[in-house]
Amino acid sequence: MDMLINGTAVPATDEARIDVINPATGERIDTVPRGSDTDVDAAVEAADAAFGAWSEKTMRDRGLILSRAAELVRRDHNDLAQLLTREQGKPLRESIDEVRGCANILEYYASIAGQPAGEAVHLGKAGDCLVTRFPLGVCGAIIPWNMPVIIMGWKLGPALLAGNTLVLKPASTAPLTNLRIAWLLQEAGLPSGVLNVVTGKGETAGAALVKHPRVRKISFTGDCATGQRIREMAKDHLKTLTLELGGSDPMMVMADADIPKAVDGALRGRFYNAGQVCTAVKRLYLHEKIAEEFMRLLTAKVERLTLGNGLLPATDMGPLNNRAQFERISSQVSEVTDREEGTISTGGSPKTGPAYGHGFFYQPTLVTDVVPDAALLKNEVFGPVLPVMTVPDLGAAIREANRSRYGLGASVWTRDISTVKEVYRRVNAGIIWVNRHLTIPPEVPFGGTNESGIGRENGFHALDSYTQTKTLFLGW
Repeated sequence: MDMLINGTAVPATDEARIDVINPATGERIDTVPRGSDTDVDAAVEAADAAFGAWSEKTMRDRGLILSRAAELVRRDHNDLAQLLTREQGKPLRESIDEVRGCANILEYYASIAGQPAGEAVHLGKAGDCLVTRFPLGVCGAIIPWNMPVIIMGWKLGPALLAGNTLVLKPASTAPLTNLRIAWLLQEAGLPSGVLNVVTGKGETAGAALVKHPRVRKISFTGDCATGQRIREMAKDHLKTLTLELGGSDPMMVMADADIPKAVDGALRGRFYNAGQVCTAVKRLYLHEKIAEEFMRLLTAKVERLTLGNGLLPATDMGPLNNRAQFERISSQVSEVTDREEGTISTGGSPKTGPAYGHGFFYQPTLVTDVVPDAALLKNEVFGPVLPVMTVPDLGAAIREANRSRYGLGASVWTRDISTVKEVYRRVNAGIIWVNRHLTIPPEVPFGGTNESGIGRENGFHALDSYTQTKTLFLGW
């Protein structure tokens, strides 16, 4: 599959290509161009040329195109989901949910396609001011491999609705579904050059996009270290940035919680998409009064999870997306034993055998008796490994939850509204869930505090972030 630049499928200028591997089998399923700075230049030039006419359209007209694109995504959702599972690894039902979720995001932005809100300020004898929002221009989006379709929707929906043009750089290990959806936007009537997709490696195509002088905003989702490098690279041209970075979300279960519901929440919150979600449950804090019962129920459910190829109906959890991620998770679990930082109570090793072939399968893993300064608690664990700690009360749970350089999400499981108020007030996180985890509708602003990033995705907050204000001062 080739790149999309100015409405045309094109190879890389030097014709170099990257293999896209099925993580369940280790087999190549396709290739994409290894884009370079020359290809990024071509994409930015196309986006720059398309900006004038696109920004002059009304938001309503832009919204109608997003609405038609959503219809096409829903029309093709089965084929798109099959492709997503083959390149990313997640179970097919999760891929179907993700593809439908992308359509839902496009529909949401189409539904708010009124003219952007402005302000009128009366200054008495000094005159009046009108404050209006305008698009930024050419924007860049860098997409990760864990939830590529949802995150594509998060970025292109508000960017295009606001009147910007966009150059999108997918993850090199999961670019195919992004490309297919980009072509559906063309089918929906998106003018050539408004959305361009350059495939390639982050250190080449991604870096070229970040540093390009005509790109006015970069929206990036990925790890903290890369986010810091992007911030440094973008400073020369004072670009606007949205950085949705790592997370180590705590889940706090209090003594009054609905235990079966919380157990199911922990199971899904940690092992959905093999734990490869920014807002996954990555630290579990259990009140000491319910810890034993909770772990008995959770362990039984974890041990019943079926690990396998995401295309098989019986599969509960698929492989990790790529070899580097597989090796990173293996290393993080090995360190638990090597450093005596916890007890692996179930799982704790790769899954091998004829049924798993050359896939990147790792067992769902629970770690108990975790020491307070364990690496599993300090660092993001982007895979199916859940450290579990027991706490005596809410205060201890909050203190432990805040012992992190991250601050993306957190959840509390309780029936007590005073507990909810205390967690909402004191826990450092961009979103607090009550009796649930993971859910992020497109209407809800999403982003982190501390090292989990800057800016917000979703809702009117995201739409505003793709605009700039201009003031008209009327001195009557």
